[in-house]
Amino acid sequence: MTLLCVPLVARTVEEMVADAAAAAAAGGDLVEIRLDFIQGFRPREHLPLLLRGCPLPALVTYRPSWEGGQYEGDDTTRFETLRLAMELGVDYVDIELKVADKFMSFISGNKPEKCKLIVSSHNYEYTPSCEDLANLVARIQAVGADIVKVATTAKDIVDVSRMFQVMVHCQVPMIGLVMSEKGLMSRVLAPKFGGYLTFGILNAAKTSASGQPTVEELLNIYHIRHIGPDTKVLGLIANPVKQSKSPILHNKCLQSVGYNAVYLPLLGDNLASFLETYSSPDFSGFSCSLPFKVDAVKCCDEHDPVAKSIGAINTIIRRPDGKLVGYNTDYIGAISAIEDGIGGPRSKDAAISPLAGRLIVVAGAGGAGKAIAYGAKEKGARVVVANRTYEKAVSLANAIGGQALRLADLETFRPEEGMILANATSLGMYPNTDGTPISKKALSFYDMVFDAVYAPKVTRLLREAEECGVKVVSGVEMFIRQAIGQFEHFTGGIEAPESLMREIAAKYT
Repeated sequence: MTLLCVPLVARTVEEMVADAAAAAAAGGDLVEIRLDFIQGFRPREHLPLLLRGCPLPALVTYRPSWEGGQYEGDDTTRFETLRLAMELGVDYVDIELKVADKFMSFISGNKPEKCKLIVSSHNYEYTPSCEDLANLVARIQAVGADIVKVATTAKDIVDVSRMFQVMVHCQVPMIGLVMSEKGLMSRVLAPKFGGYLTFGILNAAKTSASGQPTVEELLNIYHIRHIGPDTKVLGLIANPVKQSKSPILHNKCLQSVGYNAVYLPLLGDNLASFLETYSSPDFSGFSCSLPFKVDAVKCCDEHDPVAKSIGAINTIIRRPDGKLVGYNTDYIGAISAIEDGIGGPRSKDAAISPLAGRLIVVAGAGGAGKAIAYGAKEKGARVVVANRTYEKAVSLANAIGGQALRLADLETFRPEEGMILANATSLGMYPNTDGTPISKKALSFYDMVFDAVYAPKVTRLLREAEECGVKVVSGVEMFIRQAIGQFEHFTGGIEAPESLMREIAAKYT
């Protein structure tokens, strides 16, 4: 079982002792005591205080500045401290590969049987090739490491795949982690690829390396205790991706139905490269968001007819034969939310939508804009597409038989009463929450405003529309409804737990 290690980076011994207790209470398996973070550290006085009352097994690290740590002193003092930790019964000691031979000579090869030696190498610039990583692992093994630790940095999310390849072939226990937000996958999927341990921090202020998730996230969102070699990998590939609530929603729903999969936020730069790199059947399904929904059409081998007509995909499924199939669940999610938002008397003919005959202005001509424009046209609406890049508005408008405008034209566009506005741009999305596609003054032209942005739940656009007395529909509704479709694709037809989805969305958006 992959251990969950909580790094302790407090500046005082007292705070570090308190954090060790918090780590145990949070569900950690061991703590990493980072001695180099303690101000005024005095080994013979402080080490016994840190180790004797520690509620969890302890890993002691005294990281020098030349390896990314805080210690500025000489190696002899550092080595004496690590040897003292061994004598006091510590469970693990971490020493850097660059000085591992010197350290082994210093302790004359004498190491308590209980104590395991972790020999580590950190690359804060990039992730080497598989061949170079394998050679590095061999060098670490050769100096007498009980556990190999290699930490690199992801410039692109595909870099993580090289660490996975080396980990699964390593003949001794290995910790293989890739730092930065693009390397998060390495930390969550450590149990799938045989990692000896992974790190989870107590909170965002107590991090020891970039890209570390919290203990709570690892245990309660990603369910790391249940990840194993057979676990399917799902996720949202987008840029940015940090703001998305999809990992919370999908993971809790997957857990509720007992489906063996984990859903990750995947910060990508190139969709085709990502899909080509992570081509194993275990990487079985992905949500696509900005800016990849249109690119996804070219990446898929087959397309659902609706997705092909729209020209945008938000869901990719990898079949057992390796073929990629693209779907668009944004279409149903957005249009059904808008229809319910319009409300009012319904036609006796259930096939006639409340959108029929209405004028809807779609702001944005990307993936979400295409889905809404196509869906509205199918429901009998008259569609106007407004986009910052006018040529893209023209292209989409021509495809669905609508009218094109520049986004700036919305300030004076008022051909009739009772219009509907649907924002399908990223304006107003976290972290740029001040953005809006249209001024408050121009919002009074509309009867209803829908915003596909759901983080934050109440965007500037929706807030200002409500202040103008205009009916609003939050992007949370689209988020839930498109997620229902995605969940059923991901799980091969298991019914989505809609009530749970709504409960989660209400709590986290």
